Amino acid sequence: MDDLKSLLQKLEGGRGADMEFKEIKNFFAVTRNLFEVLKEIRKMTDFRPEIGVVLGSGLGGLIDEVEIVEAIPYTAIKSFPRSTVDGHKGEYIFGYLEEKPVVLMSGRVHYYEGYSMEQVVMPVRIMALLGAETILLTNAAGGVNKSFKPGTLMCINDHISSFVPSPLIGPNDVLGERFPDMSSIYNKDLTKKLHECAEKLGIDLKDGVYLQTSGPNYETPAEVRMYSMLGADAVGMSTACEAMALNHMKIKVAGISCITNMATGISDKPLSHEEVKETADRVGKEFRELVKTFISKL
Repeated sequence: MDDLKSLLQKLEGGRGADMEFKEIKNFFAVTRNLFEVLKEIRKMTDFRPEIGVVLGSGLGGLIDEVEIVEAIPYTAIKSFPRSTVDGHKGEYIFGYLEEKPVVLMSGRVHYYEGYSMEQVVMPVRIMALLGAETILLTNAAGGVNKSFKPGTLMCINDHISSFVPSPLIGPNDVLGERFPDMSSIYNKDLTKKLHECAEKLGIDLKDGVYLQTSGPNYETPAEVRMYSMLGADAVGMSTACEAMALNHMKIKVAGISCITNMATGISDKPLSHEEVKETADRVGKEFRELVKTFISKL
């Protein structure tokens, strides 16, 4: 990560001639569109965030709490993936939350939208390159743990990503180590802080393992039984790949899942995206208070 920032500073400062040919070749082989996207954003804002927050389905209400400095739609950024899912507006929000400089992703892109995994994690990598050293990932998820119920908030303490391609496939040693350790993706200090904030607010924040699938279809009852045997507490279609990419870049990561429905087979009710949004909206105030309190402590 430090090596990448050094290379970016050289190029942004017009000192590319000081770089060795091999260094330049490796840089562009690994980063591809990242540098071009970064340049596009820097034409629109010079805001330097310290904290990033990715807002999952139906959780965009946090934007109302931000003192906005700049809003940049994904559609305004050349070579940037577009969010096509209802409930994902698709823009970067730069500003201040609890007096801390933040960048929010109002909507993410997903593997099931037809993007490569490299494109899926591009937005969070850009957040890191813009300056965010701590990133909170949020999502709406299905409950696999039978003690959960719709509206439960779960602090992600680990994940299972074996059912989707790794975002680190291909050249990656400019962004981080070639074979990065994944034993502690979700920062333990941040996880502890989330629980302290939840306790202060009287929120019953659970702990659990998140499992990512490719989507867009919901899981079958047999798959849910398998996920439970593997140790998953919640299932969704995002987040784990983003956490892996950020951990690779040495970014501090925390994660919260809003359990919006019980997974197939646990509940007899058919699953729908409308239910996901309805539940997320219902617990939105509690979620916003938790995130605000958490950010104020960073």
